[in-house]
Amino acid sequence: MQAALLIGLFGLVILASLAVAPRRASVEGFYDGAGEGGQAPGLWTLVLSQVTTWIFARSLMNAAILGYFYGAAGTLAYAAYYGSFLSGGFIVAKLRGQDARSVQDWLSARFGGVGVTCYNVVIGLRLLSEVFANLIVVGLIFTAVLPEMTSAGPLSIIVVAVLGLAYSAWGGLSAALRTDVMQMLVFLVVFAVALVALITSPGFSLGAVLTAEGTSGSYNGWVLLVVAFLQVFSYPAHDPVMMDRGFIADEKTTKASFLHAFWISTLCILAFGMFGIQASLVGAEYEGELIGTWAGMFPAWVFVALLVSLLVSALSTLDSALASAARLTVEELRLLPRTLNGGRIAMVAFMVGGAALTLWGNKALFDAVAVSGTASMFLTPVLIVGLVMNRVIALWAYIVAFAAAMLGAVAYFLRGNELVAAILPEGHKYEQLLAICVVVLVVGFAAVLAGARRPSGVASDAGA
Repeated sequence: MQAALLIGLFGLVILASLAVAPRRASVEGFYDGAGEGGQAPGLWTLVLSQVTTWIFARSLMNAAILGYFYGAAGTLAYAAYYGSFLSGGFIVAKLRGQDARSVQDWLSARFGGVGVTCYNVVIGLRLLSEVFANLIVVGLIFTAVLPEMTSAGPLSIIVVAVLGLAYSAWGGLSAALRTDVMQMLVFLVVFAVALVALITSPGFSLGAVLTAEGTSGSYNGWVLLVVAFLQVFSYPAHDPVMMDRGFIADEKTTKASFLHAFWISTLCILAFGMFGIQASLVGAEYEGELIGTWAGMFPAWVFVALLVSLLVSALSTLDSALASAARLTVEELRLLPRTLNGGRIAMVAFMVGGAALTLWGNKALFDAVAVSGTASMFLTPVLIVGLVMNRVIALWAYIVAFAAAMLGAVAYFLRGNELVAAILPEGHKYEQLLAICVVVLVVGFAAVLAGARRPSGVASDAGA
């Protein structure tokens, strides 16, 4: 019964997505998100699209899982990453103030092809991980609700991948924007129903949730919060989905969209985290990435509402990730012609790659999502010194900062390897991640500051 209801409701969402996607596709709409009349998206279209692409399925699951293990501190740590809307809005405003049309445009003017290539490698991996991370949640959900069907997980991944690709490849960014609005409204309604049911349940106490320490204690949650603060400036700059939306509307609309997206998405993440915290408070066993845990905790209709919200968030992120993948491949890398078919080929390639990773079944691949924030940290010294302080940075300094960040990301991903473990400090993985982040920033800032100078023609304070 649960499986049939879940499939039926999710099927309706997919049909609705196909229905609201634009009937006619244009190159401008596909890559720039322009409406059928050539107009830029409005404020709330941009806000809802920003929110729904950032509270994707894996993010919701992470917030709940961290809440389960580390209590309120864990969920708060994950919510801190949503400060990226504030830092991202700041970065976009600075870029536009210097007449840059994208992060790549700004990097190209200062570091040439080498600088842009380094950045594109990071965001290409980011996009691939977003496809993977959302599809893997789809597989987990259908494996949990159809335990008697051994192929439920892989089959659901393939079906959602094909259907999501269908309307994404038709309209590109314009399709993603239009369907994001509908999908976000559905998510908010369904999730609100589940949240009210949780808050009004007999065993729920807001005070207990806010002071909960999780099943593993809150210490590592606070450590992760510090990591989030270290990564939150660079994190949005390596997310092409957010950055793409920073350049498709006027500056006033864009600034307002980032501010509204910040508080809406943060509240959603904190609220979803409460489902994980509550599971720890009632002593529920951790099962199936919490999906199995919730099945035994809540009434069937609440459980289905939670799963529908996860599936909707997965679908809404897939189309946006594919739209950004098309733009990256066609407009930045110029590997394919700027045509509808060129973008569609790029989308197929990224979807196939992401789906292949999920079917590989390597659990360590979850770390590929977690380390993207570390890989992005080379941008922190580059943007602060180059963009904010308006200094010219030598290419060698940029490369040193990039290499430090990539080595840090690889070290965290391979922390179980004996050679890497011998270098890292002993402790929990988040303590190791914090140490890596500090080293990456110290090396990055040291190199960038050493290789920075004032722009030519700008007098020094002493000579002014």
